[in-house]
Amino acid sequence: MSEEREGERTRPACSIGRLARSSSRANVSGETPKTARETRALPKKPVDIPLAAQSLSVGYEVKGSPPRYVARDLDLDLEPGEFVCLLGPNGVGKSTLIRTLAGMQKPLSGSIRISDIPTNDMTPKEKARAVSVVLTDSLPAGMFDAYSVVALGRHPHTGWTGSLGEKDRARISWALRAVAAEPLASRQISELSDGERQKVMIARALAQETGLILLDEPTAFLDLPRRVELMQTLRDLARREGLSILLSTHDLDLALRSADKLWLLSEGGALKTGMPEELALAGEIASTFASDQVDWDSEQGAFRMHRHACATVVLDGTGAAAVWTKRALSRIGYEVVASDSASNLRIRIEENGSRTTWQLEGSQDSKQFASIQDLVSSLLSLDHQTETSET
Repeated sequence: MSEEREGERTRPACSIGRLARSSSRANVSGETPKTARETRALPKKPVDIPLAAQSLSVGYEVKGSPPRYVARDLDLDLEPGEFVCLLGPNGVGKSTLIRTLAGMQKPLSGSIRISDIPTNDMTPKEKARAVSVVLTDSLPAGMFDAYSVVALGRHPHTGWTGSLGEKDRARISWALRAVAAEPLASRQISELSDGERQKVMIARALAQETGLILLDEPTAFLDLPRRVELMQTLRDLARREGLSILLSTHDLDLALRSADKLWLLSEGGALKTGMPEELALAGEIASTFASDQVDWDSEQGAFRMHRHACATVVLDGTGAAAVWTKRALSRIGYEVVASDSASNLRIRIEENGSRTTWQLEGSQDSKQFASIQDLVSSLLSLDHQTETSET
């Protein structure tokens, strides 16, 4: 999905929708194109924002009690060609926000506009032509093959008979091809893996032919390779087709690597939005996921568990071996310190061709190891002996 084939040429996925569509408007009249000076500037038509909300409050109506608010006074929008990930701790209301934006749940207050039209003024058919929704519990029951499920996405565009025309079948084929699901078309949904089913559901959303796609935790039941593949597919579709895509997820690492923007929903209902890098530097990720058990490491771009260091060690080495050695030391409770720090332990990593060794130097002796496992075993034994001697 990283490139789009056009005849014998390919275009990188970083070519966003506007650029991709410009090639389809190539000069076919045979006339010499006018230069920029010869062409009179035309007034630009305002671009409709695919999704915008103002003063939005979401939550639940409780009979006989005041409403239960999940988030209040949210102002947000999605731009064309933008891939956004919604993140937050468990139970903060990510799914509630997705359902509310999709029109499946009424907001407690505020307004939502899709393509600059208030959702309150839209008929169900108009909504179905404007926004596609993929939920974790939205798989159809019964004996459906994948093609039939994707074809359901054409329902807003077909007549009362539901018969598919040439345009409908072409869109279905394109949707299956866009997510690399063509080999699944004739297979029963019940026979597919979780990752394959998600591909089919995204293809159905694409067949619906909307500019806005909302997904609620589409990676929840997928293994790591399938999660990476799915996020890359969605990101490329947003850029190549000019789609606006919002998904909720718990996978912070993939979101940081894939999303154009993050929406961070905190337990207090506040929503912070921005580029992943800017939110990380501003400390917003750390504050959103603040916990007694983990710390946000802004240099590594990841969380690390709280540990009380049992000892310090100086680590001399570079490259992948040093990175993974440092992680192993942190995992067993050792803090890696600067080379000029006062520490009784030093580890030197030496690489000779394909052979790597670890030299552990203590205050009294020196040992060499052929693997990280042997090094860790020795350090754990050393720590155990130290504790025993103190008791």
